[in-house]
Amino acid sequence: MWSRASRVVAIGLLLAACGGSGRSDDAASSGDSGADSGTLDFVVVTHGQSADPFWSVVSLGVRDAGRDLGVQVRYQAPGRFSLVEMANMIEAAVASRPDGIAVSLPDADALSGVVRHALEQGVPVVSLNAGSAVFDDLGIGAHVGQPEYEAGRAAGSRMAEAGVRSGLCVNHEVGNLSLDRRCEGFSDALIEAGGTGRVLAAELANPADTRERIAGALSRDASLDGLLTLGAAAVSPALSALAEVGRDVPFATFDLSTEVLDAIEDGGMLFAVDQQPYLQGYLPVVVLASMARTGMMPVGVVRTGPHLVAAADVGGIRGVPQRGLAR
Repeated sequence: MWSRASRVVAIGLLLAACGGSGRSDDAASSGDSGADSGTLDFVVVTHGQSADPFWSVVSLGVRDAGRDLGVQVRYQAPGRFSLVEMANMIEAAVASRPDGIAVSLPDADALSGVVRHALEQGVPVVSLNAGSAVFDDLGIGAHVGQPEYEAGRAAGSRMAEAGVRSGLCVNHEVGNLSLDRRCEGFSDALIEAGGTGRVLAAELANPADTRERIAGALSRDASLDGLLTLGAAAVSPALSALAEVGRDVPFATFDLSTEVLDAIEDGGMLFAVDQQPYLQGYLPVVVLASMARTGMMPVGVVRTGPHLVAAADVGGIRGVPQRGLAR
């Protein structure tokens, strides 16, 4: 895992390349268009809402990048997961003629048309979080995030090391390519270790139903000896399900929260897969600013993960404001 100091140095070098002054600018935080003042204007559209614990950290990174670089950045997301609404937001963003847009790609087929239209209109596009396997097929030059299949494999390999042979992957957004790829990588790693992996669909909007689904799967199949959730919001229902059925199996999740860190520290969870959402919000703005100011941008995946967070790592993570964790 990168040290905090090395992350600061890396971001500083990127800011210097972009010509950022590090100053605060009203346009970076007001939400008003910066077109009249000559301020660069970017739009970030994601499939996750800023009120969600994970996406609130992404939006914090977006906001801080706008402030540090002295650019206008508008963060937008549907009120609920909706690819139709997301596509409409991207279309509206392109119509506003920004200097660049950053988008997540949970479903490339559903969003390919609006992304290609943006590029045809000369609007630079960077992808973030979801889309590491498909962004280049759409003509996007850079993606900020973690390779999702690889992240799933890393989780599965660590589970296999802990003795898991039959793992359950709880997918709370089936059809979201990124989450599907995590479960696929998880299962493949277990299969290579001589085990097997299964997928359980869940809906996090209904935590009680998620708990019941997990508890039911664990009760029906005594061979299940490992559990993986794909987001921190699924951790509480999963812990309740494990307690309900009286099963003590290795349990891990993607993403961090105070509850996740507490559970890892207390031994209730084996590890978490951290993809550093703050950087997923911050770095796309850096890339777009570099493109607008210098014509240069990274090529390929700008990796923010995966990092496996175990008990020994918890102390170094707590208290870092950019983690967005309650202290």
